[in-house]
Amino acid sequence: MLSILIVDDHEVVRLGLKTLISNYPGFNVVGEASNANESLKMTIELEPDVVIMDIRLPGKNGIQATKDILEVRPGTKVVILTSYAEDELLFDAINAGAYGYVLKQIGSDDLIKSLERINRGEALLDPSLTQKLFKRVREANRKATDEAFKPLSDQELKILLLISEGKTNKEIAAVIFLSEKTVRNYVSSVLSKLNLRTRSEAAAYAVRHNIYDYLPE
Repeated sequence: MLSILIVDDHEVVRLGLKTLISNYPGFNVVGEASNANESLKMTIELEPDVVIMDIRLPGKNGIQATKDILEVRPGTKVVILTSYAEDELLFDAINAGAYGYVLKQIGSDDLIKSLERINRGEALLDPSLTQKLFKRVREANRKATDEAFKPLSDQELKILLLISEGKTNKEIAAVIFLSEKTVRNYVSSVLSKLNLRTRSEAAAYAVRHNIYDYLPE
C-alpha cells in the first residue's frame, strides 16, 4: 500500500485530497501538514512513500520543504501539486529533486492515475508543462554549447572542426589555405584555450559539445 503525506496550508484542500485518495484501494493517507517544518517532522516520523506538496506555504515554500525532506529521506517521492504553471517554479522543483509536478486543475481520476504511476516508479510531469520543459532543456543545451566554444575565434573553430574530422595539420592547411606552420600554431592555441592536451581530446570535445550545431551558417 502506498503511504501518502499531504502538505497544504489550506485545510479544505487537505480534506478534499484525503477524502478523494482514501476512496481508492492501495492508497493510505498517513498524515497532513500545513507548513514546511511540519512536513519535515512528519516525514521523519511517518516515513511516507509519497509527499504531495503545495508550493505556496507560509514560511519556507514547498521547494525548500522538498529539499529538506530529501536531505533526510532521499527515498521519499515528493510530488508538487500546485495551481501555478510558472516556468521557474517548475525548474526549481525539478532541481530540488521533486518526483513530479502536477497542476491542481487536474481531474480527480487523473490525479489517482498519477499516484498509480508513482506507485509503479514512473516520474510525473503535467502534460501542459512538458513543452516548456523541453524548450528549457534545449535552451540550456544551446547555452552550454555557446560557452564551450566561446574562447575560440572563427578560424580556430574551423580548425577544431577539421581536427574532429581526423585531418592532419597538412590537410587542414590545404583546406583553409594557410601554411602548415600557421595551422600548427592555431592548433596549439585551440588546445590551450580549451585546456586540452591532445588532438584526440580536442576531437572528443568537439563531438561532445555538438560543434556542428554551433557553426555559423
